[in-house]
Amino acid sequence: MGKVGIIGVGQTSFVRQYPGSIRELVFDGFKEAMADAGISSGEIDATVICSAPEYDKQRSPAGVLSEYLGLNPQPTFYVETLCSSSSTGLKLAYSLVASGLHDVVLVSGFQIMSQLTSEESQERMARGADIQWESPFGTMMPAYYALHAQSHMASYGTSPEDLALIRVKASTYGQMNEKAVYRKAVTPEMFSDPENKMAQPVSSPLRTGDCCANADGSSCVIVASEEKARALGRKPVWIKGVGAASAPVNMAGRKDLSHLSVGREAARQAYAMAGISASDVDVAEVHDCFTIAEMMAYEDLGFADPGKGRDLIRSGQTYKDGKIPVNVDGGLLSKGHPIGATGGSQIRTIVLQLRGEAGAMQVDNPNIGLVHNIGGVGLYGNVTILGLD
Repeated sequence: MGKVGIIGVGQTSFVRQYPGSIRELVFDGFKEAMADAGISSGEIDATVICSAPEYDKQRSPAGVLSEYLGLNPQPTFYVETLCSSSSTGLKLAYSLVASGLHDVVLVSGFQIMSQLTSEESQERMARGADIQWESPFGTMMPAYYALHAQSHMASYGTSPEDLALIRVKASTYGQMNEKAVYRKAVTPEMFSDPENKMAQPVSSPLRTGDCCANADGSSCVIVASEEKARALGRKPVWIKGVGAASAPVNMAGRKDLSHLSVGREAARQAYAMAGISASDVDVAEVHDCFTIAEMMAYEDLGFADPGKGRDLIRSGQTYKDGKIPVNVDGGLLSKGHPIGATGGSQIRTIVLQLRGEAGAMQVDNPNIGLVHNIGGVGLYGNVTILGLD
């Protein structure tokens, strides 16, 4: 199989309430990616549309959006793996191009979360669990990740203060990211003040500051064969490794709650395909829907040994100038989490980093970047390795 490159990326600002339709939202990210790639609609051979459909009022959005974007009669595909939908879409696009079926494929992820009330949104998140055996007990996303946090703390002595440091880092870079929802400074002192919103309990030990917010937004990634990428892309970024895994949906079917097995397995596959190890990664985007999720990702990806992720954040090694910069665009904790758009946003960040176009968030001369995107409570996991050569 030939090399596959990313030739264009785009993303809307992530907002708490988008006033338009999914057509308009997706077009905004599409327009930016197309301008970035410098191509026209006629050069797109196929599209992959990604979202979590239970949040949308529109059934079969792939057909509606392909028509609106002027991409008929090219084939279109719809992909859903909860929060990891658009990184799964990238893997499908990679496969379509690497197999020789298509030369240029566009991946668009989106979500308008604000079409639902908070109660409705939580109810649909709960239905991401097993509706027969688990979700009837009232488990929701914060409660699930609270179980992971409790396990990690019991196994390794991780503290709530360690998790707070992850949110502090997120806010450091969220303030620099013009496309982020939350652009305010967060300090450790906020977590020790019982009157501060950051310290308000959600599901012990997680507090408001440990949780990302829902958002509306879209992202877009355009991939191409090596021949097309070199001809069309002003600076293609190559997909060097892709890994994907799944896990039992029920917590009772998992052996250890102090990590996410899908992250570990997807990373193992991606590293092997790319021919690298964790120490070769220069910058990473990890799925930090909750602070404990980023802590587990440090360890699942091999940036730290099990139980030692806290040492990375305590010493500042995951900041921009540290040993392994992680989520220096603010992550989900600052950007917000429009489910279908999240993976594409992470990919965009790493592409900009590798091109040297990340502005104030730029890491010094990265050559290898990693994207870690999780769907549900560790139900699906994707790890993508990107590089300049």
